[in-house]
Amino acid sequence: MLKAEDYLVGKTAWCPGCGNHSIREALAEALSELQIRPHNVLICSGIGQAAKIPHYIKANGFNGLHGRALPPALGARVANKNLKVIVESGDGDSYGEGGNHLIHNIRRNPDIAHLVHNNQVYGLTKGQASPTSEQGMKTGVQVNGVVVPSLNPLALALVLGAGFVARCFSGEKEHLKETMIAAIKFEGYALVDILQPCPSFNKVNTYGWYKKRVYFPEIEDLQDWSAAMEVSRQWGERIPLGIFYNNSSPTFESTLAALEGEPLAWRPFDPLSVAHVQDEFL
Repeated sequence: MLKAEDYLVGKTAWCPGCGNHSIREALAEALSELQIRPHNVLICSGIGQAAKIPHYIKANGFNGLHGRALPPALGARVANKNLKVIVESGDGDSYGEGGNHLIHNIRRNPDIAHLVHNNQVYGLTKGQASPTSEQGMKTGVQVNGVVVPSLNPLALALVLGAGFVARCFSGEKEHLKETMIAAIKFEGYALVDILQPCPSFNKVNTYGWYKKRVYFPEIEDLQDWSAAMEVSRQWGERIPLGIFYNNSSPTFESTLAALEGEPLAWRPFDPLSVAHVQDEFL
């Protein structure tokens, strides 16, 4: 019987008060409740503070380039459909550098849970504005304030056709854990945007700031796209949390006849069988 502590490894390098700590604990608790053995889990990330998570969770891990967490996750999922594939990275990594991969993986709909640590700054590189920084927010780089509106990742995901869209807050760990479980179990691409404080570089969106604003709206029909879009656009004095949309459709893997049966990774492969292809380039 696996316990949450069985998934926790390493000494973290995050600042005290960082929301990454509770996100890591919630993920360990979620995997424990699902009783998924570490060797059956793959966590992919890019670059950043949130992207250090594969170092601190006992599972298979892959650190990619900045913004490139989704491509190896998709490749691994295609190669081994028995893996539970989780992408876990920050708002800059996922919505900035990785924005193009976000768009096309929503379109493909692979069976991947994408957990985004959204602290509204680039925490690893000393706090410059990220795609989700609020307009007017001042940073060490944007000294006169951010001049462009912030990106709304949940509305974007819904417009692009994502089947599972949710928002959580690192200060509500029980709710975060339950949402992670639902995202991991969902068959298809699942986006969970996780609001978290960055005590070192974001002095606006603090733990107390979130606590005064977050609430859990009553959503009667999780397959009502229009209702999901409406609640996803709420931001300011009231910030809704929860699963906004949950409507499955055929996954990318299920559309590929070659993936039927034994996982590709387990099938025998003879390099000589493709030698003639390589010979064409000589």
